[in-house]
Amino acid sequence: MLHDPRNDYAAKLGLRFPFSDELKKVYDGFKVDLAKVNGDPSWTLPIPARLLVDQGGIVRVADIDLDYTIRPEPQKTLDDVKALS
Repeated sequence: MLHDPRNDYAAKLGLRFPFSDELKKVYDGFKVDLAKVNGDPSWTLPIPARLLVDQGGIVRVADIDLDYTIRPEPQKTLDDVKALS
């Protein structure tokens, strides 16, 4: 598991997107200060991703989707880990 509080690693992987001015206004309308919530003034969010990396540092499985509601099932993760053994 990776904790990436300012999304710096996500940015290095190309898995971070900036908010447009229009989207910032939408969040402002809902009284959501993303910069305050994230503790980061960048107004960016990570793209949801699950990367399975082997002991040599090679990414063996990547599940990435711009739609944050689409996530792999936990069983898929377990199956992917077993497949690396």
